[in-house]
Amino acid sequence: MVRIAVMGASGRMGQMLVATVDASDQATLSAAVEREGHGWVGRDLGAAMGGTSRGLVVTDDLGAALAACDAVIDFTTPAVSVALVQQAAAGGVAHVIGTTGFSDADLAAIASAGATGRIVRAGNMSLGVNLLVSLTQQVAAALGEGFDIEIVEAHHRHKVDAPSGTALMLGDAAAAGRGVRLGEVADRGRDGITGARAEGAIGFHAIRGGDYVGEHDVIFAGPGERVVLRHVASDRALFARGALRAALWLQDRGPGEYAMLDVLGLTPRG
Repeated sequence: MVRIAVMGASGRMGQMLVATVDASDQATLSAAVEREGHGWVGRDLGAAMGGTSRGLVVTDDLGAALAACDAVIDFTTPAVSVALVQQAAAGGVAHVIGTTGFSDADLAAIASAGATGRIVRAGNMSLGVNLLVSLTQQVAAALGEGFDIEIVEAHHRHKVDAPSGTALMLGDAAAAGRGVRLGEVADRGRDGITGARAEGAIGFHAIRGGDYVGEHDVIFAGPGERVVLRHVASDRALFARGALRAALWLQDRGPGEYAMLDVLGLTPRG
């Protein structure tokens, strides 16, 4: 049984991860971690979640949690994830990162930790989204710049970053299909007198409201026709299942920063 620690155990994803690990016949929950001063720290996890006691106390002692696990699953904040990545690598603990909203400096720090640590980082852990990423790259390459690309995403009102990590994954894939870097062609929202659409731009638009779990459309708009690739998530559990799959997959891997495309066997060849 692979021992799993869950960061941010009180959050929506944290509680879903706890339930997913509990349901697995390949993993066991060894630690539930919250930030110092959180109301759950020191409480039995089962009772804190509104159920019966289970004999596992929520902790803010990250060192002890890492010492007791084989993998840590982390859907928290960029600051927490970046601080954790070196500690996990130093302790030989596999690190699954579902956090989004990283800066370029954050991403560089995570990549550096991949020299000695085992990391899966993905803006989205679902099979369907990662298939969409692969398809987006293929379609972008096939259609060329005669088709304008727009990425539209919708999430719940509590999400704090935009565009979503998944939208950026899709943008990276579209840019790769065209042989360019996303940073050179991204157009993040429009307001006022913007002028005509820039040739080759990849546009992003974010919707925030209600209880959307996650919806993503990649629109290829050409003269007289449009191609739309779409993914709709209706259950947050699919992200937890993907994260656990990544944690199990990392147990037999060497150091490196991997993507969910690697976990799912969808990494482009050639």
